[in-house]
Amino acid sequence: MEKRKKKFLVFSAHPDDLDFGCAGTTATLTAKGYEVVYCILTNGEKGTHKVKQTREEMIAMREREQQAAGRVVGVEKVIFLRNTDGDLEHTREVRREVTRVIRQVMPDIVLSMDPANHAFDSFYRFHRDHRVTAEIVFDAIYPGVGSDSFFPELAQEDILPHQIEEVWFYSPEKPNHYVNINAIIGKKIPALARHESQI
Repeated sequence: MEKRKKKFLVFSAHPDDLDFGCAGTTATLTAKGYEVVYCILTNGEKGTHKVKQTREEMIAMREREQQAAGRVVGVEKVIFLRNTDGDLEHTREVRREVTRVIRQVMPDIVLSMDPANHAFDSFYRFHRDHRVTAEIVFDAIYPGVGSDSFFPELAQEDILPHQIEEVWFYSPEKPNHYVNINAIIGKKIPALARHESQI
């Protein structure tokens, strides 16, 4: 019997964050046959510095852009949690939704922004939504995702605890795991280019 390939779930605060952060890694994984799923916590609807659209138009545009960017690097499924851009809060409700996604996708490995990376050397990198997303994902993973003592209401929907194997935080600070993307950089750049409202 052929061994099942690992599944990866990647979280980010806004559409385009994970394309800057780890689209090369994603392309490398999908090229090897691994399934990668994206989950975006906010709408990104306030990223209007390049284009002027209504809130609804901006949300739809940014979702289309993220889906197109995902397809470039081999991602077919993108989950949008649709929290308000710039106002993401670390609440039980948001943590439950992240827990729900992890339990439903059942990844072996989760990728997320780094909750320990607080150098504050870049306004973009340390956007409040980025920091909050990192902590929400971290706190959802442990102890909530794998324990039936947390969010028992999910079990009533048959969304049961799931044990992940590893967490990878994409961050420029002191990495201890490297993925060589030299052979696949030609996909990361076109993925970024799909975010036409931002690039």
